[in-house]
Amino acid sequence: MIEIANGISLLDAEVELSAMRAQGAGGQNVNKVSSAVHLRFDIHRSSLPAAYKERLLGMSDQRITRDGVIVIKAQVFRSQDKNRVAAIARLVELIRRAGIVPKSRRPTRPTQTSRIKRLEGKKQKSDVKALRARVKDDN
Repeated sequence: MIEIANGISLLDAEVELSAMRAQGAGGQNVNKVSSAVHLRFDIHRSSLPAAYKERLLGMSDQRITRDGVIVIKAQVFRSQDKNRVAAIARLVELIRRAGIVPKSRRPTRPTQTSRIKRLEGKKQKSDVKALRARVKDDN
């Protein structure tokens, strides 16, 4: 069981982990050992509440595919166990962020004072620009 928040957890079977070789520099160790971890989590088939699923699918995160699968690759550490823990931690953080309900915005109107200030500012700018115009000769 992977604990997400109060009363919300994931079954280990819902998270698919596979080991693979890490990319980048690292000498022979990189070429021999499968230390990177590839995590896949299908949002649609998960046991998450519907609100979490909706918010996850609505997120504009590059780790979420069009099919609704979260793909996380962890290859920071040389140890496969540490990479597995890091990948799961990143998944939990992503799901927790989806659990935060955004505060709804209440539309407001500008105050009368702010309207007056805005118009006065516009008038000042207009006067300044009017002084830049060519002087007309009245002869």
